[in-house]
Amino acid sequence: MTRNLLDKRMKLLRSELAEMGSLVEKQIYNSIEAFKNKDMELVKQVMENDDKVDELNRKIEEQCLKFMAMESPVATDLRKVFTTSKIVTDLERMADYAVDICKIAKRVELDVLGEECEPIWQMVDILRKMINKSIEAFVAGDVDAAYEICKMDDQVDILYRGLFNDMLKKMAKDETIINKGAQILFASKYLERVGDHVTNICEWIIFSAKGDYVDLNE
Repeated sequence: MTRNLLDKRMKLLRSELAEMGSLVEKQIYNSIEAFKNKDMELVKQVMENDDKVDELNRKIEEQCLKFMAMESPVATDLRKVFTTSKIVTDLERMADYAVDICKIAKRVELDVLGEECEPIWQMVDILRKMINKSIEAFVAGDVDAAYEICKMDDQVDILYRGLFNDMLKKMAKDETIINKGAQILFASKYLERVGDHVTNICEWIIFSAKGDYVDLNE
């Protein structure tokens, strides 16, 4: 295959990956909006769109496998294709967490979603930026950006730990909110895990660009 045709194939893969990343970012945002406002229409939309995420995942993985099996790419191209297949797996898992949050939205009552949930809204704002920036960094092969994005995950972890401790104290003082509080903790944990998956993507960005495996989830 000519270099020009290889570049076109790679460009198509990057475009589809960007499409999937954008959809997943929207799924995370909409799941929290549904959770915040107990919006059942939005819950339904997120769950329906999860099929679109899954289909993009299958499509991109299939193209990656065909590319590696049939085109005999050189080392640099091979790393890019291989890491693309890994990144879509992380994106698909993030989308699953959006669905999990929507399931919680069906159970939790609005009267408990007050100021104590402010860290959740802050977490999702950071995560949306992380998702978008990570896809941009992969397309650009920007290793420095990958490391900077991981620092943003530290902020998510701090917010999660603060919410976890505060909610446990509230639940200890008022047993009537134990069930609701537990659901809030589940939602915040799912968001914290989204941050871990973005960090995984950053590790793949570094591997794609330099061929080095690094562990940024320490």
